[in-house]
Amino acid sequence: MAENEAADASEVIDVRTIPKPERHPLIITAYRKLEVGSWLTLVNDHEPKHLKDEMEAEFAEAVGWEPLPATDDGFRVRISKRAATPIPRVLVDVDDVDALAEASGSVWQLQPAQRDLDANIISLAPGGEIREHMGPDLDVLIHILGGGGTLETELSTISLAPGQIVWLPRRSRRHFVADDETGLRYFSVHQRKQGLTITSRS
Repeated sequence: MAENEAADASEVIDVRTIPKPERHPLIITAYRKLEVGSWLTLVNDHEPKHLKDEMEAEFAEAVGWEPLPATDDGFRVRISKRAATPIPRVLVDVDDVDALAEASGSVWQLQPAQRDLDANIISLAPGGEIREHMGPDLDVLIHILGGGGTLETELSTISLAPGQIVWLPRRSRRHFVADDETGLRYFSVHQRKQGLTITSRS
């Protein structure tokens, strides 16, 4: 069977008449149901660049993306399933975090929608803080990447320095204050939860 004939024989999903907010979830759900080595043919009214970016972020090399010859009435893409699960990959190089020294907030986040973990790189500008609060009902590990500062707990103050791994037990009280000169950057990993609000001291 010729390659184009094989593409025509695959499952065809025509989203041109489907409301735009429903298109990506429909296509991704159909992709997840595919057997390894099989594919679907997407018909769309525009080149689906954002869908391609979303699927590559979610599945990495496990998803195959092959544009097919366009017709007057739409774009066609063959989307294949090359592996049973998303592929392990490098997400970020912490050596690049130094370039974010002046940023403040969550400067990197774990992106795949289907995941059990949340992970972030938090950057506090010099003198910045995460105000005192009681943590969520889950444990958090943080790895200090750069800068310095303090972690004020219910009973004491911990000095933070690069290389440390700090455990934040569930529901424990914590208050992060970044060094006035270097700021503070750390990596956190935990079960999924809502993010924190980061502010600066007056």
